[in-house]
Amino acid sequence: MEMKHKKYGLALVCCLAILSGLQAQRTYWNRVENRESTLGIADVYQKFSTPDFQLKLVKASQTVAALRPNSEPYFDFTPGERLEIRDKDSLYHLGDINLRIKNVEGIWKSYSTATSRAVVKPLEVSGSVLAAADLANTLPSDIPVSVKRYYELDNDQLIMRFEISNKQNTPVEIGALGIPMIFNNILEGKSLTETHAQNVFFDPYMGKDAGYLEVKRLSGRGPALLVLPKENMGFEAYRPLLDDPTPKSIVFEGFHEWMAHSKAYAEKEWQGVEQWNNPTSLILQPKETKNFSLKFVLSEGIKNIQETLVKEEHPVAVGVPGYVLPQDVEGQLFVDYKSEVASLEIEPKGSLEVKENGKTPSGKKKYRVQGKKWGRARLTITYADGVEQTINYKTIKPETEVIKDFGHFLTTEQWFDDPNDPFGRNPSAITYDYEKKEQVVQDERVWISGLSDEGGAGSWLAAIMKQLVQPNKEEIQKLQGFVDETLWGGIQYNEGPHKYGVKKSIYYYEPDSLPKGTYSDKINYKTWAAWDHKHANDPGRSYNYPHVAAAYWVMYRLSRYHQGLVDNRSWDWYLENAYHTSVAMVEQAPYYAQFGQMEGSVFLFILEDLKNEGLAEMATDLEKRMKERADHWKALDYPFGSEMPWDSTGQEEVYMWSSHFGYDRKAMVTLNAILAYMPTMPHWGYNGNARRYWDFLYGGKAGETSRVERQIHHYGSSLNAIPVLSHFRKKPDDLYLLKVGYGGLLGGISNITQDGFGPAAFHSYPSTLKIDGISGDYGSGFYGYAVNTSSYLVKDEDMGWLAFGGNLSQKGDVVEMELTTAARSKVYIAPKKLWLTLDAGSFEKVIYKESTGEVTLILGARTAHAPNAYLRMDGEAELPYPKVRGAYEIAMDKKETVIKL
Repeated sequence: MEMKHKKYGLALVCCLAILSGLQAQRTYWNRVENRESTLGIADVYQKFSTPDFQLKLVKASQTVAALRPNSEPYFDFTPGERLEIRDKDSLYHLGDINLRIKNVEGIWKSYSTATSRAVVKPLEVSGSVLAAADLANTLPSDIPVSVKRYYELDNDQLIMRFEISNKQNTPVEIGALGIPMIFNNILEGKSLTETHAQNVFFDPYMGKDAGYLEVKRLSGRGPALLVLPKENMGFEAYRPLLDDPTPKSIVFEGFHEWMAHSKAYAEKEWQGVEQWNNPTSLILQPKETKNFSLKFVLSEGIKNIQETLVKEEHPVAVGVPGYVLPQDVEGQLFVDYKSEVASLEIEPKGSLEVKENGKTPSGKKKYRVQGKKWGRARLTITYADGVEQTINYKTIKPETEVIKDFGHFLTTEQWFDDPNDPFGRNPSAITYDYEKKEQVVQDERVWISGLSDEGGAGSWLAAIMKQLVQPNKEEIQKLQGFVDETLWGGIQYNEGPHKYGVKKSIYYYEPDSLPKGTYSDKINYKTWAAWDHKHANDPGRSYNYPHVAAAYWVMYRLSRYHQGLVDNRSWDWYLENAYHTSVAMVEQAPYYAQFGQMEGSVFLFILEDLKNEGLAEMATDLEKRMKERADHWKALDYPFGSEMPWDSTGQEEVYMWSSHFGYDRKAMVTLNAILAYMPTMPHWGYNGNARRYWDFLYGGKAGETSRVERQIHHYGSSLNAIPVLSHFRKKPDDLYLLKVGYGGLLGGISNITQDGFGPAAFHSYPSTLKIDGISGDYGSGFYGYAVNTSSYLVKDEDMGWLAFGGNLSQKGDVVEMELTTAARSKVYIAPKKLWLTLDAGSFEKVIYKESTGEVTLILGARTAHAPNAYLRMDGEAELPYPKVRGAYEIAMDKKETVIKL
């Protein structure tokens, strides 16, 4: 991490914090390196070739030293490059196993092959067995079972099998059985180019017998590794291996294990937490032996994963629009498996309604699925051959209600208006603690209460972005006060040499300059995050600028395209401030401005509106500055840097500007990287969930849940959905992109509570599985939803007509889609490659006649604030309406307006 431009305060402070974490990890590695080597890597290795892989084992332990695809033998899925450091007790390797077994006192006892290494006893091999060992030497002597491990081929595919036998004359209950998934996600000490070429991320589908693990290179290129259950290894739970001493940090998310049984943890560490699947245990009768095995399969690429699963005769489920279901949406579910469905079970009862709906031409089973009760729901499909598949859904209110409740919560419960606040934070939407039901007016990380940075700006940004989706006059009046009294001249400089610069925080820790009692003595302010006044005022962090630019841009759009909503400033003041803020980012925060910004797509939207308004001088200047940044990205292999060594936020802006300037190769590099960390799978929490794992530290609630942990639908989901859906509109035959992008889009609002609170993210640890306690940095995620909420009408060759963001009906060759999004302002008709957007007004329905290609639009009734619709079209069509700023101006009727294209 380079330490340049130290005059930029947060560049210094943030780098110090990051370097501190990296130094801790390096100190750890140095400490580990001096420990005794116990894995046996100084001895001989065993090497095997299979049709798909080059497998390398440490002979002494028979754990995996390398797993390389034959197509790219220089690439290793495992962290074999660190084997000389990681060859010590308690560090996990692929090939280890963890067990919890109930002893005679009725207490669960843990056993692990990683805890105390010893040379395992090799077993004779024959036939399809490549290597085998009795693991008794590396397990405690009191373990009541014997464990043998086999690496073998089955139909030329690599299998890892554990044979477990009850040595006793009494039954044994195994309450936890897990196989550590040790793949190379340690990024420490590498450049972005190196990590994208050498490292992987992995995503779990905890679907019981239909479950699997995806292991994908950071670049998104090359073959993807799939780990599949072979025998008695249904994917029940995914446990973080917190006992592995490798410190988790921004360069290491940690390792997890695939659990086939998890009851022992559910009764202890996870007690009282609703798990993704019902926790189970296994009873081994006296002298009984069972096999537990996993299969390793290569998929040609990420987009080929579903095709590979079908080829492997693995159950495949596809949900439309995904697995986050607004209650007014009739979803579809397509199931592809060789065996018939024997039964369906819904938990909690009545939470979902699932109805059979025939089969597709290829034989996929079709179901209609509707969410009935708000909250999590699990659908269990039992097939006739005994295979079980679980699909986790999340039912939310209709999007219109979700957004209405959200805006109300932000401008009431989260509305801070203390006229005596010494920091000038009033009026504003401020960070909120949902567990305590109170506003967070103090935090050891000053930005959380300081209305800037993602963790502090999140609430007011969300409140303003909500107005883009669903304008509300009363809420806008409050936000005008925020702009005049708190944003302009408070969060943002309105005069002097830093004019238009954005401060890091307007809350700060400086007890000597403020009255006694200003700061709580219950908060630890003795950390790097307790910035003083000077550091808080620093305008050198570029990531603060898009929040402010987005606020001005939204207020411009409300003022320009609606009547009577905004009355404190003119539309041009807002648009010009958006421009000046964009320029100030480049001028006053140049170090971090070289990277892609979260919400950076707003600069492109501002540019488009400058052009629409004929403000040529500003537009030319802004485009020139942005092209300089894009030219810099074009020259890099992987232009996704940030203040972190690796990040998933810059891709949004890098893609959008690369696409805008015609840098198509760089746009594709960016898109492929997104798809590597943003999967689609039958689980609401992971479908479209872009990888984020450190922001519970910086934007989440302080305390025990402030930790490195995979975040479920943090702001990366909806931000990364912007480029994914944008690219789908260029390539509408690629349904994979739509599934991923729409999963991220709806994932962006999936965690909003019934009463409208928007949390930072959802905790993935099985000990927690709940939303974070504070609102934190959720505003960046809601930005992604607000600018991207849209409906898609597509036709798949096998699954037929599909609606994402609407409900379908069909008569003959006429297809109708009634829009269900909160804004109902954007719709894409894939067969026509037609992208329709409204600056004001709403679509109620779109009608498509397949035989002629005729499109009919039904617009909603005019309102007091939106008497006219402003329609933009990206496609081949012309309308007999006047154009205003590039949009068709359509006077709407009292009830509805019908437009035929």
